[in-house]
Amino acid sequence: MRGWIKVAPQRGVAQALVAAKEWWLGEELRLVDEAKVHSAKVVAKLAGVETREQALALKGTTISVPRAALPDANDGRYYLSDLVGLEVVNGQGEKLGVVRQWSTHGPQDVMEVAGDRTRLLPWVPAVVKQVDLEAKRIEVEWEADW
Repeated sequence: MRGWIKVAPQRGVAQALVAAKEWWLGEELRLVDEAKVHSAKVVAKLAGVETREQALALKGTTISVPRAALPDANDGRYYLSDLVGLEVVNGQGEKLGVVRQWSTHGPQDVMEVAGDRTRLLPWVPAVVKQVDLEAKRIEVEWEADW
């Protein structure tokens, strides 16, 4: 109504969207006049979007925010995009590859690790043992032959 849009954010990023004052909608940077969390969605009023028709024209558009607009991640929490490119090793020191991308499957995120072959590892405490952003390394409980 009146140009407001409804966004289905990825899990855990609703507050970051609400805090950002500008969003990328595809290739276009838009100012955010107002945004708030409503249930599991974010509703927002964007500058220049005044009618229902203008809002509907944005349906299906990918929304992202400039990295500088995001609040710092708390200890033990990470933005998944910051982990792309990190080396993944197991407890025996065997290199499994590097994080290529992320996907969400039900209750957990899954990291795609590209090495001698592609592996899909769940982002759960039983698998992910340590993340060292300075060393650009993630240690996992995962055998090389799995």
